[in-house]
Amino acid sequence: MRRPIALVVALLLGGCSGDGSSDTTTTALPPTSAATSTAAPSTVVTTDQPGTTGTPATTATSTPASPDGAPCPIFPADNPWRTDVSDLPVHPDSATFIDSIGRDGHLHPDFGTVWEEGQIGIPFTTVGADQPLVPVSFGYEDESDPGPYPIPPDAPIEGGVDADGDRHVLVVDTDNCVLYEMFDAHPREDGSWEAMAGAVFDLTSNGLRPDFWTSADAAGLPIFPGLVRYEEVVEEGRIDHALRFTASPTRRAFIHPATHFASDDDDPDLPPMGLRLRMKAGYDCSGFSAEVVVICDALRTYGMFLADNGSDWFITGSHDMRWDDERLADLKLIPGDAFEVVDTGEPVITDR
Repeated sequence: MRRPIALVVALLLGGCSGDGSSDTTTTALPPTSAATSTAAPSTVVTTDQPGTTGTPATTATSTPASPDGAPCPIFPADNPWRTDVSDLPVHPDSATFIDSIGRDGHLHPDFGTVWEEGQIGIPFTTVGADQPLVPVSFGYEDESDPGPYPIPPDAPIEGGVDADGDRHVLVVDTDNCVLYEMFDAHPREDGSWEAMAGAVFDLTSNGLRPDFWTSADAAGLPIFPGLVRYEEVVEEGRIDHALRFTASPTRRAFIHPATHFASDDDDPDLPPMGLRLRMKAGYDCSGFSAEVVVICDALRTYGMFLADNGSDWFITGSHDMRWDDERLADLKLIPGDAFEVVDTGEPVITDR
């Protein structure tokens, strides 16, 4: 939930070439789950700033292959989403930020199966290079990567086709290693789509979006890399990337790899977008479900990025009917006091 504010210039890059090197031995994308007709990938917006790009989307489980036969990486191994922050210093304003978000609050799994007949979590899908490109129009056109996008007509929408919420749509072209994400997305009868904002990410690149550009997320970040996915937690027993969470309110500021703020409040005690938290090394998760223990390990090692305005301490994951919601509920026992803010060395950006 957010409203993009600023805009700048973009450098357009084609295909999947990127400015980073892919790592084919770690996290990879799932296989293609939809493909029809013929099409080619559209352009990818990035800059020469070191930082982040997007990540994949799907409901399948095995490893996809790019044209050369190698699996698509989620990002290069040196990408911020995959950086081990367990030994980084604590931010000098850590206590203030944790108090602002709510030291006595608790984590909440914003993912799972269903709740009151509504889907929980953000779904995603994968396509191949033969998925047709379709036109997409954007409300925030000046901060969105232009279409067309390879969006299937039946692409899953966050919350379902009749949802009133953020209505994210995440699609990964696993042949070209490109991620497409949309916010407030609605299909049209002619096969085209309309959305409030859209972003395209090269999964082999460390490039950031231009400063002050939004994405399908308030912070200008990709959504997929921060999702807790069933395949990682249950089938692999390991998450090797940072997670994504929300807080309210936030500051009119951001820290790279975020590139956008979604607030008019200049209070320095409020957390800026892109703020990185980690679970304290001494916090004991051993009594929780196996699923939550895996999540705790990731939070200690990679932490989590503040990515959007929303309910405090809500961690985002994929919608998947295989989740056991009762076991995920152990997350609700973890207090805000179990976390500290990491000093990544990146400055806080408050204005153009």
